[in-house]
Amino acid sequence: MAKSIDYGNLMHQAMRGLIRKVLEDVARDGLPGAHHFFITFDTTQPGVHIADWLRQRYPGEMTIVIQSWFRDLEVTEEGMSITLNFGDNPEPLVIPFDAMKTFVDPSVEFGLRFEMHEDEDDEDEDEDDDPEDDPPHTPAEVVSLDKFRKH
Repeated sequence: MAKSIDYGNLMHQAMRGLIRKVLEDVARDGLPGAHHFFITFDTTQPGVHIADWLRQRYPGEMTIVIQSWFRDLEVTEEGMSITLNFGDNPEPLVIPFDAMKTFVDPSVEFGLRFEMHEDEDDEDEDEDDDPEDDPPHTPAEVVSLDKFRKH
């Protein structure tokens, strides 16, 4: 039996589900109105597939914008795949939800940030606990949109 309720992980799962639902709707119906998304993700996470030249340019993290031109948006339980245009060069991307660090829709001042705390609780764990049995602890929080506002 768990020692406590892991609200951070539960919130993480709920927020990933929200992003998945929004992206599923966009894949089916397109972007409504002025909506557009800034998605920052960790390019080193397992399951991230981007072109070699993009990985060299963004070795740690990358922010993409889903706005006026995109195609082949597909959403699964694990993440999304999409083709975006980089300087008249269409490139396919595969981004697992677990690799996402931020999801922002500045048109409605909505944003989420996912913090990765891999070794934070190691000191509190009993030696009998198997860390591989525990889900990753990555709580979600609302991110300030000030940096995305037009001044």
